[in-house]
Amino acid sequence: MDDIRSHLELLIRARYALIVLDTADPDAADQLVREIAASLSLPFFSWTRSRGLRRGGAATDPVIEDTFEPARALLAAEREGAGCFVFRELGPFLDDPLVASHAFDVAERFAVRRGVLVITGHDVRLPDALRPHATTLRLPPPTWEQYRALVERVTREWSARMPVAVELTQQERARLINNLAGLTLLEAEKIINRCIIEDNALRAGDVERVATAKRQAVQQDGLLEFCAVEQDMRGVAGLAALKAWLAKRRLAATDPERATRFGLPFPKGVLLLGVPGCGKSLSAKAVASEWGLPLLRLDPATLYDKYIGDTEKNLRRALATAERVAPVVLWIDELEKAFASAGREDDGGVSNRIFGSFLTWLQERRGDVFVVATSNDVAKLPPEFIRKGRFDEIFFVDLPTREARRGILAIHLAKRRQDPATLDLDALAAATDGFSGAEIEEAIVGSLYTAFEQETPLSTPLVLEEVARTRPLSRTMGERLDALRAWARERTVMAE
Repeated sequence: MDDIRSHLELLIRARYALIVLDTADPDAADQLVREIAASLSLPFFSWTRSRGLRRGGAATDPVIEDTFEPARALLAAEREGAGCFVFRELGPFLDDPLVASHAFDVAERFAVRRGVLVITGHDVRLPDALRPHATTLRLPPPTWEQYRALVERVTREWSARMPVAVELTQQERARLINNLAGLTLLEAEKIINRCIIEDNALRAGDVERVATAKRQAVQQDGLLEFCAVEQDMRGVAGLAALKAWLAKRRLAATDPERATRFGLPFPKGVLLLGVPGCGKSLSAKAVASEWGLPLLRLDPATLYDKYIGDTEKNLRRALATAERVAPVVLWIDELEKAFASAGREDDGGVSNRIFGSFLTWLQERRGDVFVVATSNDVAKLPPEFIRKGRFDEIFFVDLPTREARRGILAIHLAKRRQDPATLDLDALAAATDGFSGAEIEEAIVGSLYTAFEQETPLSTPLVLEEVARTRPLSRTMGERLDALRAWARERTVMAE
């Protein structure tokens, strides 16, 4: 925040008359400009559509007469002369030529006099006439250290009034602070206040309570789905190499502040290629649970819009939301369905543009976002995805081995209240050679229906009968899977 303050103050002193502050926290932007105005001995004004233009900016400060409409407020700013004027969420009104014209007049005046017009909001689009006069700064979200200091301050203030029990381990404290990320400091303070007031304590259960508040903030946007995670990597059979790779990075993801001091960056992510139904999506969910991070799912179908430019805008919003609530796991399922059209022009170039934007974000993203992308058909993926640098590693998930199939059988039997010890798992593992994990699960479900209909306990013969009736993908599409394995052999790391 000190860097952005110094930069913003330098721009105002250098007579940059129109500055756009891209932020999801307008209160923080107001406070920042207010402090700079005081240091430059300039009056501070703040405008909102509901409160009008006020000198001093506070709700209790007197409103300048007839300044609720944006055009009239800008005209008043031009008459006032010197000062720092913050206009909150003015962007949508700039489509009105009269409002844009008044903004242009204010910018021209401040180019020669002491003052600045600051427009705050997210994804502000300026008219062509204003762009040469403007510069855009992105207000960074609160840092991990700011959240930590906030938790300590709020705890200390409540402890001065009443007994407060802080029953958090070091890891639970780190997770609680991580879950505050993406909230404004004011929102975070309210949540911590509520957690303490409810039971005079901060406990492990409050970690999930903070995560719930973040979940509500994300779902309001509508572009990302907040997924519940109910099992960790113990619920995934096999994939030993992938599990070992993820385990090695777990501490860096769960305690990024400590990792940064050690010189380690936050992990970028993995691309999981391979056979359908073999645990790629399940692994994405398990990573979030194992690392204690929220899981966001990006469905590319929600990005596309019939209006020109809105698809690209939706992608920017979705990725910005993921960065805002970081640290987080971002799951993009069946990547090829989103970007298979890249390189073609039959959609007016929309797929090319969002593909380019997504690649740039993968390379240069700022937030602690761990991306887990899955793909069943690597032939449809543009080659730019495959090169190193976009992801930390590319894993190939093949059909499960015999030992992995045994583990899958045990997991799905126990999940459905069946005792794995009552069945011959070795015989079933041998019989399901060439089956994917999803096909094994369906064989168990099918045999359970048979047992339920016959009013008999589930048995090995019943499962074997269901297995015999199943035609796995490895038989119906054997040539295609062989080609996929041949491609992956020299280009990826085997997940098993």
